[in-house]
Amino acid sequence: MLAAGVAFPDWKLTDHTGTSRSSAEMAGKRYLLWFFPKAMTPGCTAEGRGIRDSYTDFEKVGVVVFGVSADDPASNAAFVKAESFPFPLLSDPGLVLASKVGAAGPVGYARRVSYLVGADGKVEKAYADVNPAEHAKQVLDDLAQPVTPAK
Repeated sequence: MLAAGVAFPDWKLTDHTGTSRSSAEMAGKRYLLWFFPKAMTPGCTAEGRGIRDSYTDFEKVGVVVFGVSADDPASNAAFVKAESFPFPLLSDPGLVLASKVGAAGPVGYARRVSYLVGADGKVEKAYADVNPAEHAKQVLDDLAQPVTPAK
């Protein structure tokens, strides 16, 4: 896992609509990347629903949300449609980004971890082994706290 204050690696991934998304387009914006093992599985669905149900709260504090898995764009598109997710799901085939940030799990799946990345491109907070049912609230609680610069 990357520590707070460390620059988050540059990334470029395809979302569920086939659109290329990148860290470059996020320059100057805060964002949450939540890595999940597999689309439409119980834990991933619970975590995604929690974020979906709190999405307006993320918008209010100016945080863009992305889900990331090794699933292909078509699988992620089906997941977005089934759960009415208002945020993009990104495909990380081969878990290239996940491997760089300590989110690669066993046998081709991402681990359930998240990163809150600041407008400066540095990690504000790393979330290891999150609880799917409580993750959205945990992140929003952290966002309600003043940002403490890393030393």
